[in-house]
Amino acid sequence: MENINSDERHIFSVLVENRFGVLARVAGLFSGRGFNIDSLNVAETHDESISQMTLVTHGDAQIIEQIYQHLNRLIDVIEVTDLTTGTHVERELVLIKLSAEPHERAEILQVAEIFRARVVDVKPTSLTLEITGDEGKLNAAIEVLDIYGILELARTGKIAMLRGVND
Repeated sequence: MENINSDERHIFSVLVENRFGVLARVAGLFSGRGFNIDSLNVAETHDESISQMTLVTHGDAQIIEQIYQHLNRLIDVIEVTDLTTGTHVERELVLIKLSAEPHERAEILQVAEIFRARVVDVKPTSLTLEITGDEGKLNAAIEVLDIYGILELARTGKIAMLRGVND
């Protein structure tokens, strides 16, 4: 039997006017209706008057439709695209600071190479890696590197876009 109330993750690309208060209105829309934002990334586009929000949320089909409709009604929203409905590319970035005594570094660097990580900082007892990829790759890297002792971790929200040319 099919579960009609199943939660699904959706990624929305929201183009907005780059103005004071727009982010607060979007966040207020979610909090006021009891929706959750799982991940949020906001940055200017190539046109400094427009910002792109990449917003990850979840819910059943009815909730997702409500979110889509409410976002479209907000002042300063130019366009809302549910990237989940099309073929898209998504990426995240994580910085991981590891405990790394000199005798452990070679082994850590071998593991880092598997995940195509970049070393961005080295100190006498620590090593900081930068890893970019999809959620699965980052989760796997974190799981494997955890045995060395993660001192600090910072992770971006998702960024995403449709593949190919948008008409």
